[in-house]
Amino acid sequence: MKHSMVLIIALNLIISCNTADEKTEQNVKADSTAVNTAHALFEKFNAHDWAGMAALYTDTADFKDPSLGITIVKQTRHQTIAKYTELNKIFANIKDSVVAMYNVNANTVVVEFVSKGTAPDGSKFELPICSILTLNDKGLIQKDYTYYDNSGNR
Repeated sequence: MKHSMVLIIALNLIISCNTADEKTEQNVKADSTAVNTAHALFEKFNAHDWAGMAALYTDTADFKDPSLGITIVKQTRHQTIAKYTELNKIFANIKDSVVAMYNVNANTVVVEFVSKGTAPDGSKFELPICSILTLNDKGLIQKDYTYYDNSGNR
C-alpha cells in the first residue's frame, strides 16, 4: 500500500509537471505573437515602410502619444501613414534602436527604444522612448501607448 501511494503521488507530480510545461509552452507561443509583431513594427519603421508598418495596426487604433496630445487619439491606418511620412520628411534618416522588450502577456509587449535622427538644420537628436503595444485576438496592434519627454529639455 505504501508503494502504491508513492506511485500515485509520483504520477500526479509527473502529470502536473507535464500540464504546467504544456501551459508554459502555449503561453510562450501566444506571447511570441506580441513580440514578433513588435519586432516587425520596428523593422518596418527603420525601413521607412509606413504602409507596411500601418498594416500591423487595426483599421483604427488607439494612440497615446505626446505629439498627439495628452489623451487617447484614434487613428486610422491612413492617418498613421500620413503622420510617419511627415516625420520622415523632417528627419530623413530617422531610426529606432530597440533597447529591450518586456513580454507582459499574450497580447501586450512593452518596448524600450531610442529614436535617432538628423533635422534639416543638421542638428542631431537622440530620444529615449517607451511604448506599450496591445494586440487584438488577430495579432494586430489595437493600442499604442507611447511615452517620451516632448518638452525639448533634453
